[in-house]
Amino acid sequence: MKIYITGVAGFLGSNLADYYINKGYDVVGCDNLIGGDRENVNDKVEFVKGDCEDLDLMTRTMKGADAVCHAAAYAHEGLSNISPTLITSNNVTGSVSVFTAAIRNNVKRIVYCSSMARYGDASTPYKEDAEPNPRDPYGVAKLASEKILKILCETHGVEYNIAIPHNIIGPKQKYDDPFRNVVSIMINLILQNRQPIIYGDGNQTRCFSDINDCIYCLDQLLINKKIVSETVNIGPDEETITINQLYKILCNKLQYNKEAIYYPDRPNEVKNSYCSSEKARNILNYETSINLSQSIDKIIDYIKLKGPKKFKYDYLLEIENDKTPETWKKRVF
Repeated sequence: MKIYITGVAGFLGSNLADYYINKGYDVVGCDNLIGGDRENVNDKVEFVKGDCEDLDLMTRTMKGADAVCHAAAYAHEGLSNISPTLITSNNVTGSVSVFTAAIRNNVKRIVYCSSMARYGDASTPYKEDAEPNPRDPYGVAKLASEKILKILCETHGVEYNIAIPHNIIGPKQKYDDPFRNVVSIMINLILQNRQPIIYGDGNQTRCFSDINDCIYCLDQLLINKKIVSETVNIGPDEETITINQLYKILCNKLQYNKEAIYYPDRPNEVKNSYCSSEKARNILNYETSINLSQSIDKIIDYIKLKGPKKFKYDYLLEIENDKTPETWKKRVF
């Protein structure tokens, strides 16, 4: 079987590629290497450097694929309020290009990695039958791409599933990005003996998902012939914690005793954001295999192995005013 993975040098895509290489599948993957790292890509992957928005490139390189997992994204929910053109272009135009290329190549199934940003301020825990109400351009872009995928697949007779990962953590996650990945950002800062930053009062509630548990779910959505036209939250609904509690856990593990620095809330940030896993348990036989503490330990070991890094501001701020976080304008990280 041949699997095509977009964002194959990124966190989710590279781990998924490793999984399928280990199963003996042929894997082709593309990445523009803006948010991904070439070192993440398994040597057995047929790697294509390029952007998902390039329809001709997607069409050429997707030939012969049986299934496509669209994992590529500028997954910057908060930044989308400040750089909306960048984020929505990548997430809508790039997604539609991938879907179109897959249909051109008679791919049997497309799995789209959406985001729980689609739910916005819906009641928690988010359930798949909740009315989506995204609070930011990123969430709107993800939801729009879902709807376009459904229309195209129903029109052209292609199978699809939609995965909704939430707060995935683990090795290979980018930890020098100042705009996202709170666990990795905090660990990177602490290992440099720098005080991490918390936005708002730190009582935002989140639930973090280990990458291995998410890979299991994606595999079911890609391969299981009985699961078609489903939208499924992937990740746990246990161990919901606040950002303040997360910080205490990291301080204990890293023997760090300095206080965090508090900054004002970022615009449109949802206070309580976590999903129900009930549907995944029912149709994917999902169960959490790695708890939060174990998952954090893996990230700490990974960042220690690679070494702490300076933060890279790879994305331009399209809007700078009093709503733009000072941490980004002044490059505080």
